[in-house]
Amino acid sequence: MAGMLSDKVIIVTGAGSGIGEAAARYFADEGACIVAAGRTLASVERVTSDIIAQGGHAIACQADVAVSEDCCAMVARAIEAYGRLNGAFNNAGIDGPLMPAADYPEEAFDQVIATNLKGVWNSMRFQIPAMLEGGGGSIVNNASGLSEVGQFNMVAYCGAKAGVLGLTRGAALDYGARGIRVNALSPGVIETPMMTGQMEAHPELREMLLARHPIGRLGSPKEIARAAAWMLSDGSSFMLGANVALDGGYVAL
Repeated sequence: MAGMLSDKVIIVTGAGSGIGEAAARYFADEGACIVAAGRTLASVERVTSDIIAQGGHAIACQADVAVSEDCCAMVARAIEAYGRLNGAFNNAGIDGPLMPAADYPEEAFDQVIATNLKGVWNSMRFQIPAMLEGGGGSIVNNASGLSEVGQFNMVAYCGAKAGVLGLTRGAALDYGARGIRVNALSPGVIETPMMTGQMEAHPELREMLLARHPIGRLGSPKEIARAAAWMLSDGSSFMLGANVALDGGYVAL
């Protein structure tokens, strides 16, 4: 397959549903060899089977990004299958309960931080050495509009996503001159199974969120996938340590 990601080997975390699934499929359409990682093996196997059936290249990998050994194995799987690693979309994340800061359960807080923040660092610390061996690469970390603004009852999520920007900028400075570009992508509210579940549990949430998006609608996973693909491609070769807002005006409001 020819495309902007032709012949690049790219890891996608959280590839079993939502933005990660859309990204894995779109990157494959653009010519990438995909390592689809996720906590539920059946989900990522479904995605990779579809990609292969459509003529693409993909392998599935069960990985919990909160576990360093899983991230090490994920990168090793990419090297074993394809001999190199050119890019990564560190997308895996969880939302956590909606509760005020002082009432937030410590266990839930730790889980959100472990996946959404430590998981990005765990992923990068194994991806970066592999990319250095291959002469460079590109990493896109999925942050959020809530990395820059607050939201009621989401203290752990907001804190983790703000931390993703810090990790991104720090790693960009560490490795930019060595051929690895690290950038962040900050979506607004996207119509994913995770978000749909929150809106079903809290019926007033959809209208409130729509009102926060001046574009007049919520986003789609494929819109995020298209932006991430460009950021991973050679077309964004002068982008380093950036945070790209793809949020329908959420932060601008």
